[in-house]
Amino acid sequence: MTSSERSKLDPFIVATGDASPRDQRDLMERPFFSLAKAKRVVPILYETGDVRVEVFAVPEHGMATIWDADVLIWAASQIVEAENLGLKTSRFLRFTPYQLLMATGRETGARDYRLLKGALSRLQSTSIRTTIRHGEHWRRHQFSWINEWEELTRADGRVEGMEFVLPDWFYRGVIDRTLVLAIDPAYFRLTGGIERWLYRVARKHAGRQPNGWVFEIPHLHEKSGSLVRVSDFALQLRRITIRQPLPGYRLRIERQGPRELLRILPAEFSTGPVDKPVEALGTSHANGIGTSHAAPSGLRTHGSQLTLWPETAIPTLNLESNPESNSSFVDGAVNNSGGGRPNGSIAPIQTDDTIRLRDGRECGSAR
Repeated sequence: MTSSERSKLDPFIVATGDASPRDQRDLMERPFFSLAKAKRVVPILYETGDVRVEVFAVPEHGMATIWDADVLIWAASQIVEAENLGLKTSRFLRFTPYQLLMATGRETGARDYRLLKGALSRLQSTSIRTTIRHGEHWRRHQFSWINEWEELTRADGRVEGMEFVLPDWFYRGVIDRTLVLAIDPAYFRLTGGIERWLYRVARKHAGRQPNGWVFEIPHLHEKSGSLVRVSDFALQLRRITIRQPLPGYRLRIERQGPRELLRILPAEFSTGPVDKPVEALGTSHANGIGTSHAAPSGLRTHGSQLTLWPETAIPTLNLESNPESNSSFVDGAVNNSGGGRPNGSIAPIQTDDTIRLRDGRECGSAR
């Protein structure tokens, strides 16, 4: 994005108001992020049918992680909330880091602010190419999660505010209400990369369907983009199933002959506030916000401090799951139009998704 183009965008000022967490559907089931805290530079290539996702990282910063994706969840939440209030939004967001850190359950110390800057750098430097939501005559869209970001500091180095510009692909996927789902605020308390990714898959596919959804574990491994071996991935899923950490869902390991399956069943949604910090990002205790040459829009400072943790239950919670699915499923896991079969019989499992590394190796194969 050029400076002249940026000057034409009205900034969406995130200043106050409660916003229930929302996630973008496309990001919830595709391997767009690294699930590891260690730096990842190995790209992801994912294909299923006519859908293709390619994610590339630079060695300096590494690939954006699923913890970095909290920045996008926070941005989507603010945009949807403002739209619900009839306010004008923009993909140019202006805010204080303190707002974002508090909203996502982070600490607000100097180290957390440095980690936030690292997250923004990874989001900006990670490149995505995808055919998802392509136009009639356009087959592939290329972008980064953040086009650019900037911080406003005082002479003593204290940060007064931040602003960043979201890509059009993501922004359009947020303002389209059919492409956004409410998520449990307790999601931010999940500390493991696989369990965070698994919650998003559960919310997208199982929703509140009584019989939930069933996946073959090797298929889940392919969908995750994880670089660990299938056997190690399966072991981690078994350990997660024992702990049952996913808010609103129960996990169960099932077997059909030699095939190992994971069933995801809905439970009660947790709507309590975050009472423990999660993986840190960054901090700022400043009051000011960034600068721009355009007229402001969005939420204004006229109330209490922004929080994503409402005192009451999440309002107008979207209880629907995806209307279609590219996922593996077996009988007994109802389809997303509300149908389903008794759990007594299990149909063949579809596993048409593939994910390959740049050197041609299958991520699911032994290494």
